[in-house]
Amino acid sequence: MELEAGVDSAGKADSYGRPQPFRLDQITGVMNALGTVGIFGLLVLINVDIVGRSVFNSPLRGTTELVSLAIVGIVFMQLPNTLWAGRFVRAELLIDVVVARAPRLADAIQGLFHVIGAAIMAIVVMAVTPELRSAWEIGDYVGSLGDFTAPTWPIRLITVVGSAFTCLTYICLALADFRRALRGTP
Repeated sequence: MELEAGVDSAGKADSYGRPQPFRLDQITGVMNALGTVGIFGLLVLINVDIVGRSVFNSPLRGTTELVSLAIVGIVFMQLPNTLWAGRFVRAELLIDVVVARAPRLADAIQGLFHVIGAAIMAIVVMAVTPELRSAWEIGDYVGSLGDFTAPTWPIRLITVVGSAFTCLTYICLALADFRRALRGTP
């Protein structure tokens, strides 16, 4: 049974419903899936490195650098879908009390929370975009020349794209919250 947007299985007001506008749920779902593929790739990479170290006494070069880059990329790929699905870590003790006593106020508070989240993600986009441009222009990399190098611009691009979609998701959630708060419907 599909739940009505704005109501969870317990009948409480909740921002995390369907559908998202602009097919945002499909785009963020694809990003989430690519992040999952990245996790599987990390699993393979780390295991190949372990076997290389243990059996052949020859580690896989660049494993540390690739893992550190990939973790950041995976987080930002999965961030918007995690937010939309309502799987962000949050303390619900206070909001549950407000939902029980004043659902419209709870929607307004959640809307404010989502506006602040959108602002933070917009700041991340604005902060990382110049770094992306710089990494692209100067050919920034991690690793050691002659041993292993990997460019940093792809991870910075993923950070910008993931933050932008997370900002857009926060905006969609805030609009839904404020719409419910104004209409007084769960």
